[in-house]
Amino acid sequence: MKASFLTEEHELFRKSLRRMLDKEAYPHYQQWEDDKAIPRELWTKLGENGFLLPWVEEEYGGLGLDFSYSFILVEELERVGVGLASGVCLHSDIVSPYIQSYGTEEQKQKWLPGSVTGELISAIAMTEPGAGSDLAGVQATAKREGNYYILNGEKTFITNGGNADYVVVVCKTDPKAEPAYRGISLLVVEKGTPGFKQGKTLHKMGMHSGDTAELVFEDAKVPVENLLGEEGKGFYYLMEKLQQERLVVALQVQIEAEEMLRLTLEYVKERKAFGSRIADFQNTQFKIAEMATEIDLGRNYINTLTEKHIAGEDIVKEVSMAKWWISEMAKRVAAECLQLHGGYGYMEEYEIARRYRDIPVTSIYAGTTEIMKNIIAKKILS
Repeated sequence: MKASFLTEEHELFRKSLRRMLDKEAYPHYQQWEDDKAIPRELWTKLGENGFLLPWVEEEYGGLGLDFSYSFILVEELERVGVGLASGVCLHSDIVSPYIQSYGTEEQKQKWLPGSVTGELISAIAMTEPGAGSDLAGVQATAKREGNYYILNGEKTFITNGGNADYVVVVCKTDPKAEPAYRGISLLVVEKGTPGFKQGKTLHKMGMHSGDTAELVFEDAKVPVENLLGEEGKGFYYLMEKLQQERLVVALQVQIEAEEMLRLTLEYVKERKAFGSRIADFQNTQFKIAEMATEIDLGRNYINTLTEKHIAGEDIVKEVSMAKWWISEMAKRVAAECLQLHGGYGYMEEYEIARRYRDIPVTSIYAGTTEIMKNIIAKKILS
């Protein structure tokens, strides 16, 4: 179902983006999966064509549009594959908004124009080896010494971590603060900062082309002017931006479910068994009907939430509902679609195998299913 907020201008934006991806991404994606990397040239091509950070004001090189254009970017990149979409969408609609909302004019001038062109790649470092969903439990510390913060700690599972030119790091500038979240701040750490090491690329079960790495800070000297916003306000900033992050992830997973059903419909209409198309078996028809129903429910909900988000509404509860339910729904769809492909679904030359591998982590990152349910319950019971 087409979202009500999409206009002819949006469709022109989509056609232009899809035309570029048809030429520059789809033909090469399997090679990127094999290479376990997305080439930087694609980033700059996206930037040259105005597809990165379309919401940024023109004074910083953007188009001054709203999230509805990011909605299209997420959809079209995800149709290529999550390894591509995860990194680009995180850069364009999860990390950069922190700079836009909390950065000084000097910080915006320093990082936004290059982010728009794709010359700069960004990341956000929240998760640590011992701290995931509990952001107040991060152990990375930054102690101010003169004109620098001395940053120490480790981060893991960082999307874009290996190639990032700058990283928004969640750390404690006041380890003794009570409650602990009041001591959290955000520092922008640039590539080449003394004491900052971009560690090994992590080998994942899926999302092979996506850049995921460890980050290490050993007495890293971060200039004081790289503090984002105010000291001790980092946790509040994170809470304000997680609505959009989880909406982006929910939309990504919705597209994955739609693509897996599309692939499966093509397969069952062609594949024959016992003299009939697999599509003609009643069991297949029931499975297709069940998946199509859930996917349509997810699509209608995500379109409605996006419209509310664009309007500036507080939909933390609803986005949390969408994030957990759609990610769990997509896992069910992945399993059913693989089953309907039979033995061929287990073969790497069939796209369903990749999509199946890529799905499980979506109910973990950006907040686990269990954390989403906690948020929903608190909102309902408060």
